[in-house]
Amino acid sequence: MNVSRKRKRELRRLQNDAGRLWESQQELVGQAADIAREAGRQLGNFNREQVVPAVQDTYNRKLAPTVDRGVRFGRHVVDDKVVPVVGGVVGTALSAWDVANSKRQELLGHTPPPKKKSLGIGSVIAIVLGAAAAVGVVYAAWQALRADDELWVADDPLSPPNA
Repeated sequence: MNVSRKRKRELRRLQNDAGRLWESQQELVGQAADIAREAGRQLGNFNREQVVPAVQDTYNRKLAPTVDRGVRFGRHVVDDKVVPVVGGVVGTALSAWDVANSKRQELLGHTPPPKKKSLGIGSVIAIVLGAAAAVGVVYAAWQALRADDELWVADDPLSPPNA
């Protein structure tokens, strides 16, 4: 293909213009990357200086007391309600069991057969106390997570800071 000198000059000029445009675009992309890095750094600073302290303060003022109340209530229920009732029920059951065993031994008049392994008193108390503790934890979580308008952050849009 034969191209005139005029067309070659125009093509070289076009190629030079395209090269300059490409260089300016690369410089612009580099500047945009620098701005994005600085914005990320500033966002990290804002998070550290503003958001985290506000969240911690709100947690300490609103959520922590509710959780503490729930834990105290759970302990109160377990210590003052569940343990005495369970102790009385288990004690009565064991007494009745012992009386029944002694009567059976008197009627049979010989040594008892070897006992089968079963849940002991400690296992029964542990199961009941564990269930009561689980109820206390569920109650505390429910108290902490129920709808409370003051705990939620408003959906206000962020405005740019004054420079």
